[in-house]
Amino acid sequence: MGRFQVVGATVVDGSGRDPFPAVAVTVEDGRITELGASGANGERLDADGLTMTPGLIDAHVHLGLSSLVQPQFSFQISAAEIAADIFATAGAALDAGFTTVRDTGGIDGGVVTAIAKGKVRGPRVLSCGPVQCQTGGHGYYGAEWEPTELWSSHHVPGLCALSMMAGNADELRRNVREAFRRGASFLKLCVTGGVVGGADRLTDTQFTVEEIAVAVQEAAARGTYVTVHAHNNEGIRNAVEAGARCVEHGTDLDDPTAALMASHGVALVPTFAVVERLLHDPAAAGLDESARDRVAGVRERMARALAVAKEAGVRVGLGSDLIGPAQDRRGVELGLRAQLETPMEVLVAATKTNAEILGLPEAGVIAPGMQADLVLWNGNPLEDPNIFTDPVNAVLVVQSGRVVKDLR
Repeated sequence: MGRFQVVGATVVDGSGRDPFPAVAVTVEDGRITELGASGANGERLDADGLTMTPGLIDAHVHLGLSSLVQPQFSFQISAAEIAADIFATAGAALDAGFTTVRDTGGIDGGVVTAIAKGKVRGPRVLSCGPVQCQTGGHGYYGAEWEPTELWSSHHVPGLCALSMMAGNADELRRNVREAFRRGASFLKLCVTGGVVGGADRLTDTQFTVEEIAVAVQEAAARGTYVTVHAHNNEGIRNAVEAGARCVEHGTDLDDPTAALMASHGVALVPTFAVVERLLHDPAAAGLDESARDRVAGVRERMARALAVAKEAGVRVGLGSDLIGPAQDRRGVELGLRAQLETPMEVLVAATKTNAEILGLPEAGVIAPGMQADLVLWNGNPLEDPNIFTDPVNAVLVVQSGRVVKDLR
């Protein structure tokens, strides 16, 4: 990988500290080795007038849902086109400044491997493999007439692993072991209904405490964790009681439940970008108008939940949850969050905090010894967070010490 220096940029290190003006950052063999000294041996990358941040992290993505959703589920799109859409989305994530993503359901381990080998441009991917769902619960998108056991035929080996159904604790244990066999690095369970669903509602709870605990036990046996899709408080409390470590969405989070999460060290990952997308144009994701109806009011409730979580001391990350085509503006999530928090708080959520939630101790902060994931932005996103929303503003992207995009 060699050695190089990025010189002249204002450095925002991801820790929440004030920016460092015009600090030289030295990178060698994929690591940051030094901040502050200039003139070292190796290539010099001039970055005058640019702002450096750590590589962004999206803690809630669906690479495997990069095609129009309902046509994909109903076999109207070929495997070749699904693959093309997945690979385009992966490359677009890098170009938008995201060097790491956590896929919370949709891709098969084959995609993770292809990206890791460098055969496809894309971010570092942590994947749960197929989502774990209650029989007929959120995550099942087959037709009403289709027997549940045929749902697995919608998977495309090597590309898509959508979800697995379990009717009891024993079936769930078998399914999560299968997910780990297929390369999952953590588990995701749907414990409430959802917005993009079949017959389920956001007020529904799914899986019992005892069933969720089975997944937690299996994850703990492998040194990893369970995150849960959850919109209502009963589902969140069930998951916390069972030992889950993270909650996705958390739309209706209230004060007592937030306090419970904080006391158990459970993190929250709100997801505003997908809500905004479905409010304005559900057809762009390949969904019908019912998705717009189901998402009505969610943005405002999720904003309240974010405030409640922060007040309670819950660790809050950041995720976009974008589905369907046109996932190239992943940074919109940061712009939306900046309407509710300071730009610095948003950046920390998308870097340091997300790295902590994902269990990546060497990512998320610009400091000696850390992984060299860096983005140089055209302008100062702390002054104008909308800079994050346009990939063109990510002028240079470095992933593990390799320059993967350079528009200077």
